Amino acid sequence: MTLMFIFGPSTLGGFSFDRGRSVNGTASWYSQTDRGIKRTTANMEVFDDHQLTCAMWNVPFGTLLKVTNCENGKSIMVRVNDRGPARRLVKRGRIIDLTKKAFAEIADLKKGLIKVKIVVHSFN
Repeated sequence: MTLMFIFGPSTLGGFSFDRGRSVNGTASWYSQTDRGIKRTTANMEVFDDHQLTCAMWNVPFGTLLKVTNCENGKSIMVRVNDRGPARRLVKRGRIIDLTKKAFAEIADLKKGLIKVKIVVHSFN
């Protein structure tokens, strides 16, 4: 199965993302305490920043991703249950928002942004 990322004409463009193929970019984290965060995720789950979940565009909900911090080699498995990062940030190379817990598993929260490698582990 081929999964296409389509960010629109003014952003990163499209590229294929097959199981086992990796993509590199920047990750950030978000939390229930952040301004503007809704009570539910895009797939209508209650948002819980203590879960190992993430927000990513054009990846089916339920997809499991292996996210590796390129600086220290630490990895985490997360499940896509939300959409993000904000489109304006995607233009700058930000490709995934991790929950606070997921980010903390692979990096210091104070960093805020990290370079990551993402590999599709399994589709929904």
